[in-house]
Amino acid sequence: MKCTSLVLAATCLIAIPTAFAEEAYNPSINPADFTNKIDNPMFNLPAGKLMVYEVMTEEGPERVEIRIRAETRKIMGIDTLIYNDRVFLNDQLREETNDYLAQHKDGSVWYFGEAVDNYEKGKFKDHAGGWIGGEDGALPGIWIKGKQVVGDTYRMEFYKGIAEDMAEVIETGVTVKVAAGTFKDCTKVYEWTPLDPDSKEHKTYCPDVGGQALSEHLVDKERVELVKFGTD
Repeated sequence: MKCTSLVLAATCLIAIPTAFAEEAYNPSINPADFTNKIDNPMFNLPAGKLMVYEVMTEEGPERVEIRIRAETRKIMGIDTLIYNDRVFLNDQLREETNDYLAQHKDGSVWYFGEAVDNYEKGKFKDHAGGWIGGEDGALPGIWIKGKQVVGDTYRMEFYKGIAEDMAEVIETGVTVKVAAGTFKDCTKVYEWTPLDPDSKEHKTYCPDVGGQALSEHLVDKERVELVKFGTD
């Protein structure tokens, strides 16, 4: 089933997850097919890149800072790129994550795991939510496809009971206006997880950003906007 409008998407995307989530998943990973030089037009990650997002939540203002480090970590035989993501709530660090990414020869960016540090009231709490591909049954998935085709559905990650995010491309050629500017020819992706029925988001990726410009939560209606991007 393909959704070509947001109205249809709100209806048909809810019906997809259960069947898709039950499919067997065992991706074939050949290290020779991957590189940490990520130049996907919708998601390019040169060393030193910085992206900053802001949203007003019920708990207060939240800021997300993403930096691309000139560092790698070997996972499943692949030197993955480190994508550092820090979340601040009321200017206090709430979470820091190192995501591990690599690009397949078809242009798709794969997600090989994450190391998570959670904080509470400024103090370290735990590592809940972390996983590494190839360890304890965890498997990598696709962060974003090399080609954007409406209707494409894919796993973003798989660590049973902990990380089971999935995605579907729902619209291309989108124009989006956020604090950082107005961007054209963007792709809108619907993300969900069978682990949490309230976790439903639209994420919009734009070539002029080379990354995500906007995230819209479909339940709590929070709108996470790009406010700054460039090099650090």
